Amino acid sequence: MPLAAACLSSVTSASNLVKYLTRFTDEIFSTLISFIFVVEAVQNIGRSFTNPASSFTKGLMTLIVAVSTYFTASTLRGLRNTVYFTKGIRKNVSNFGPTLGVVAGALIARWAKLSKGAEAVLPALAIPQTFATTSGRPWLVPIMDLPVWARWGAFLPALMATVLLFLDQNITVRLVNNPQYKMEKGRRKGNMLDGMHADMLIISVLTFLTSLVGLPWLVAATVRSISHVRALSIFDSAGKLKSTIEQRITGLSIHSLIGACVLFDKPRAVLTQIPTPVLMGLFMFLGTSALPGNEMWERIKELFKDSDIAPKERWSAVPRKVTMLFTAIQIACLGAMVYVKESPIGVLFPVVIALLAPLRFALEKTGMIKKEDMDILDED
Repeated sequence: MPLAAACLSSVTSASNLVKYLTRFTDEIFSTLISFIFVVEAVQNIGRSFTNPASSFTKGLMTLIVAVSTYFTASTLRGLRNTVYFTKGIRKNVSNFGPTLGVVAGALIARWAKLSKGAEAVLPALAIPQTFATTSGRPWLVPIMDLPVWARWGAFLPALMATVLLFLDQNITVRLVNNPQYKMEKGRRKGNMLDGMHADMLIISVLTFLTSLVGLPWLVAATVRSISHVRALSIFDSAGKLKSTIEQRITGLSIHSLIGACVLFDKPRAVLTQIPTPVLMGLFMFLGTSALPGNEMWERIKELFKDSDIAPKERWSAVPRKVTMLFTAIQIACLGAMVYVKESPIGVLFPVVIALLAPLRFALEKTGMIKKEDMDILDED
């Protein structure tokens, strides 16, 4: 089902429907993904204190390692905007801030293990030693062994998965192709739809192949994609984005290294030395680093600012009550998405995402928010 629908959407240019998505939807979806990254990391850290198989020492070390990784990565990443050291040092250290944060967290965990012994040993990544399925099952999934009733019963979940794949992929592409990054190659000026149909065709083929062998489906990763494009951004002395380096080397290198970790023993052995709390700190960093530039997040912070002395924002011409209403609606939508995702009807989660676009236009059509105000608040 996801294969056929994704393939059909690519050959019929269904991705053109994305033109009805606006900043309203993009911001809520991006904030949701950041929220998931941070909450999942915090919950994992919290379980280290409540798990009967753990101890207070391990819980404390988990917290220290995760927080150290997060603050090291965040501090070094922000070095770009300081006056310390030379411009070249600031740039290179900032670019490798997350990597240095992982190294720092791993070294702290290693020191604790050597000084405190088994009491302070933290869980690490569990990776199979050989290139094989984790459970030892055959590579090909025996799809035909599924009862006929179950095949028909899979229709609704498959439909929801298709909607999620379509929206996740295209919303992420919209976020990455945003004109604020000033990219030019392979696209018309100001257009965020170019290439989406070909992307969906590739996604449909990959979904078919990964389904046959029971591997996770591949789709654009929102937080990591935004982090990647920002890492390639060039800023002026005032910290404003001037342009983005458009190339294929980093993408090819990243996925080549991922492939090496899957196929070869030594890279896998290195990964098994990384404690899980280090990854939790990295997830917190990725979640929070995607928030700057998200105007929904900036407006949420504005709710707690003194409007008399706070710097004027792009939407300052809109009455404050209207801005607060618009932001409150976005927060309510975010809360609804989280609630549905965690509820027994979580399979309907993609429907909530799909309803964001009609809701945005309903706010304008019903007069709840005037068109001139909406044009400013929701400007791409």
